[in-house]
Amino acid sequence: MDLVTVVDPRSPVSEAYRTLRTNLSFYSVDNPLKTLVVTSPAPGEGKSTTIANLAVTMAQSGRRTILVDCDLRRPSLHDLFNLKAEPGFTNMILSEEMTVPLQQTSVPNLWLLAAGTKPPNPADLLGSQKVDQLITRLQEEADMVLFDAPPVIAVTDAAVLGAKVDGVLLVIQAGKTKRDHAERAKETLEKAKVRIVGATLTNAPKDSAMSGYYG
Repeated sequence: MDLVTVVDPRSPVSEAYRTLRTNLSFYSVDNPLKTLVVTSPAPGEGKSTTIANLAVTMAQSGRRTILVDCDLRRPSLHDLFNLKAEPGFTNMILSEEMTVPLQQTSVPNLWLLAAGTKPPNPADLLGSQKVDQLITRLQEEADMVLFDAPPVIAVTDAAVLGAKVDGVLLVIQAGKTKRDHAERAKETLEKAKVRIVGATLTNAPKDSAMSGYYG
């Protein structure tokens, strides 16, 4: 039940995702977030499930939302939404193709840009000027653009991509994320001059699910 906001929108967990959406919406009234990277300190902490459900709640609120799978080593968002893995992000960057291969999800107002063909050098690709141009282009087509990035302490991808967007949200999983991993991830992002907008706690007790968000 990864997409709980779709299959059980009235559940406490779905409500927690809507609360997270609201917190992010009011993070900065003067300079609202339009592009956001979601990542985690280490693998297996639920970042992809979190960003997918966050994207659903944003689309459900009426905002045109584009979800981009930039976890180019282990893409998973196409599976969550039962869509094609390619063409996608990498195909757009590595070719002269002018049409962005967005796929309409089953959720109104929500489109997916899948990861695409796996590249040999993801970090170098994410750091390219073409990615800046694509981000600008996606902003013109949506109210909110969300990027799923690999874990921070595993590879440099999240820091590279995070420096190109309005902010980064860290996903911390209760009972799994190690404190030193979270601290290292925060330090790594700060050294890259990335704007960390907060963190959100997953796998928490139901009465406090997602309550770990801070601005």
